[in-house]
Amino acid sequence: MSDTIAGTEFFTRLVEIAVNEGADEAEVYAKMSKNLSIEVKEQKIDTLETSKTIGYCVRVIKDKRLGFSYSTNPGEMEKVVRSALEASGYSEPDDYNGLPLKSEPSDVTVFDEEIASLSEDEAINRVLAIEISALAEDKRIKKVRNASGSFSINHTYIINSHDVNTDYVSTACSAQIMAIAEEGTESQMGWDFEGSRFLKDVSFENVGRNAAKRALHLLGARKTRPVNGFILLDNSITVDFLGILSSALSAESVQKRKSMLAGKKGKLVISPKLNIIDSGLINGKLGSKPVDDEGVATTTKILIEKGVLNGFLYNTYTARKDNVKSTGNAVRGGFTGLPSVGLSNIYMEPVSKEYAAGLNNLIKNTNRGLYVTETMGMHTVNPISGEFSVGASGLWIENGEIKYPAKEAVISGNILQLFKNVLMVGDDVRFYGNIGASSLLIEGIDISG
Repeated sequence: MSDTIAGTEFFTRLVEIAVNEGADEAEVYAKMSKNLSIEVKEQKIDTLETSKTIGYCVRVIKDKRLGFSYSTNPGEMEKVVRSALEASGYSEPDDYNGLPLKSEPSDVTVFDEEIASLSEDEAINRVLAIEISALAEDKRIKKVRNASGSFSINHTYIINSHDVNTDYVSTACSAQIMAIAEEGTESQMGWDFEGSRFLKDVSFENVGRNAAKRALHLLGARKTRPVNGFILLDNSITVDFLGILSSALSAESVQKRKSMLAGKKGKLVISPKLNIIDSGLINGKLGSKPVDDEGVATTTKILIEKGVLNGFLYNTYTARKDNVKSTGNAVRGGFTGLPSVGLSNIYMEPVSKEYAAGLNNLIKNTNRGLYVTETMGMHTVNPISGEFSVGASGLWIENGEIKYPAKEAVISGNILQLFKNVLMVGDDVRFYGNIGASSLLIEGIDISG
């Protein structure tokens, strides 16, 4: 599909054909993407990939039955419509099937001319800077892995038979690296990542330096003794736990009884010191956009306020099931799939800035415990029960002072209880992708060696 063919008129015509052919409701979702991915090694380009993907899909509802088809060929428009209508004949009727009505797109900035106009040479130099800054941090940084960056431009179209007719252009870039520190026979690894829709918000140099520092502070690590004590979660680790909890905030998970938060609306589920918010309206964040992937305006939702569960994330289908409005959280993996429920930008913050403390203050308030900077086995956490037992490395703290690097510890418990036991909240909220959180000081956690 060429850029000249891909446009509102083409997709409006697709919707018209579908309705004329018998669809009660019809929708077209289309995406044009240009991507540049670069990986460097020893100050040379290891991998450079450019890609352009363009495609569209048609979703129809006929007699409450759902049909779907997609293509990358504009000449197949009638065939795609027929395939979607034919597919609807084989699906079961569902009273909750339906497409959203028109809503005014939200005002949020998701396009950056700096990314759009960035030359390939400039992009390469920025990725090279990740590796340079990591190696320059300390002579004990001997090598790096996965020093990479990505740059993309996306044009999204969403049109349906209920007068939804919207499109927007967005950009994104990211940087990441794994740095390896070596001393004697010991080696330790450190990772870092930054991503944004704005080039100015990603410091390629800082990503390299931060990864190096993470690796360096683990050199000389030794095992800890078992204790029920404090853990201080680095903001990157809080993000990992919040990512698992966020799946429980999906109405889809709740309706399938696969959520640890099912049946807990209106109840205290985490510490009253914390809010959890999902917003598609933060300029520049990777999860921000004016509409979700069904064309519903994105919003800001305080899902958990002062520890109390207010509600869940919805797309059109799950909202109809619960007789509520969509929260603008329909997401797709691309034009080849149907929308499900997903995150915009979800983040955890202290209920008031006056309660937020600096990292040094959190350390000083740790009697005995582990400052967790790395975890292993987060994929083993049970997303339904919230039970976890994961490997952890970091810095051992005694009487408010860092004593030594620690390794091969295991922390275990339940995610909801983990967030209920928060004593202090850091003032260092940081986003990794579309999930953001601050460091947290937590009591009553089992730490074993």
